[in-house]
Amino acid sequence: MLKIREAIIVEGRYDKIKLSGIVDAPIICTNGFRVFSDKEKQSLIRQIAETRGIIVLTDSDSAGFVIRNFLRGVVDKSKIKHCYIPQLEGKEKRKAQPGKEGLLGVEGVSDMVIVEALKKCGATIDGEQQSQRNEITKADLYALGLTGKENSAELRIKLLTKLNMPLYMTTNAMLAALNCLYSFEELKEIVKIISD
Repeated sequence: MLKIREAIIVEGRYDKIKLSGIVDAPIICTNGFRVFSDKEKQSLIRQIAETRGIIVLTDSDSAGFVIRNFLRGVVDKSKIKHCYIPQLEGKEKRKAQPGKEGLLGVEGVSDMVIVEALKKCGATIDGEQQSQRNEITKADLYALGLTGKENSAELRIKLLTKLNMPLYMTTNAMLAALNCLYSFEELKEIVKIISD
């Protein structure tokens, strides 16, 4: 498994599932074209880009390039790397028929194709297993009252609002974003402020 410093931006959840078996890195979904009107998601992507950089890995079809070009206008060019998979004909196993252009998407190409594409785009691959800061865990979210308690949902909404993150984020998506942007100590301070 490749440990990559940058966060990886993909189109959808099946791409995210595919990548999570190959890389150890935060993976953020644009939810397809929804990112065009989702100011909160755009803001989140900008914040992550400023903190650790991003790699855009979209399908090699025209829709993937539209999303990729949109993100070029959202994020500082020095904070973004573009990762391209080759245009390979075929269809994903879960689909009854190929996509409009008949090309495999990120979810359909082999792991090796993705690894090679990440290396070619200049992804920062870490050979060491230790990270520079302790990851925030689900247990930490529980300890801070963000999950599993009576007012957890309310506190999560306050936190997401304070951090200018999308309110519809799942706990796992929020955890991935928090690990891109904050240390546990920083999160603890923010929760203390919004709890008062």
